[in-house]
Amino acid sequence: MEGMADTDLESLTFNYDEPQSVISDGMCYKETVVKVGSITVPIFFSIVVLLSLLGNILVLVILGLYESLRSLTNIFILNLALSDLMFTFGLPFWACYYIWGWTLGDAACKTVNFVFSAGFYSSIVFLMLMTVQRYMAVVHPLSDWEKGQGFAVTPIIAWVVSIFAALPAILRSGVMPDPADSQKLYCEYNNITAYFIVIYQQNIFFVVAFSVMSFCYIRILQTILKSRTNKKNRTVRLIFCIVAVFFVGWAPYNVVIFLRSLTYHQIEPFTECDVTHHLDYALYVCQLLAFSHCCLNPVFYVFVGVKFREHLNAILQKIFQEQNYMNIHGIRVTYGPSQGTM
Repeated sequence: MEGMADTDLESLTFNYDEPQSVISDGMCYKETVVKVGSITVPIFFSIVVLLSLLGNILVLVILGLYESLRSLTNIFILNLALSDLMFTFGLPFWACYYIWGWTLGDAACKTVNFVFSAGFYSSIVFLMLMTVQRYMAVVHPLSDWEKGQGFAVTPIIAWVVSIFAALPAILRSGVMPDPADSQKLYCEYNNITAYFIVIYQQNIFFVVAFSVMSFCYIRILQTILKSRTNKKNRTVRLIFCIVAVFFVGWAPYNVVIFLRSLTYHQIEPFTECDVTHHLDYALYVCQLLAFSHCCLNPVFYVFVGVKFREHLNAILQKIFQEQNYMNIHGIRVTYGPSQGTM
């Protein structure tokens, strides 16, 4: 592999977060680890994809039909839903990858890696922006952030930052053959330097997001407590739940991928077989937890956001009213002789 000749890790295949992330380190065999992943991960990813598509598309429909996109909060929720859908786009490919390896060629490998990474980074950026916007609305209520004025360019800047952060995924990834079997292909980063860059970049993004959101919510809570009012800001509660789920999902994952990077630095005890096995299994669990965040955000829109609950009820009522109307008037779908019978 390119870039591996200068290291003692020629026998390693690597990737920081995709399903092919399995270490084949010398005499440390991982057949059981791979088998477990090839069964559990595709099933779980399939469920996440279905729930994410259903939930996030529903959020987009509600925003389009009932909400004003002049609201800065709604603009951020719209973009967060789009980020989740981008992230979801990569999951079917990784699910298939766990089973068959990479069979779609180099261009598809780069594209899927890029879209997947852009979805992840844009989710972080928009969650931070939503939190900062709520901070300004509560702590500095007379600012332009509260009015939603003068910040139309903010989502564009957020996407530019996210795309820039995702560039290593398209520039430094590609299809690589298995060192032990040239017929089996992997979609991965093409050298160890790119691997470290992507891991530590993701860790830094996560730490920055944690710091910004923690500061904002501490100040929000201080302001609410000082006001001595029982009126709660529902939007603050909604965003807080979304951010809490994000942390619970992604914090363990970031810790695990950082610890796994120590294997490639040849730091003891992370080069021992038992330790790498435990880290591989931990990666599976944390990966499943983290990647499910794209289908959890819509749940909080519905169950925490009162407006979204009301709009969802309105949509369901229309559907049931139309169904009742068809039943009352005897409108049924029938099959002619040429179509046969059921």
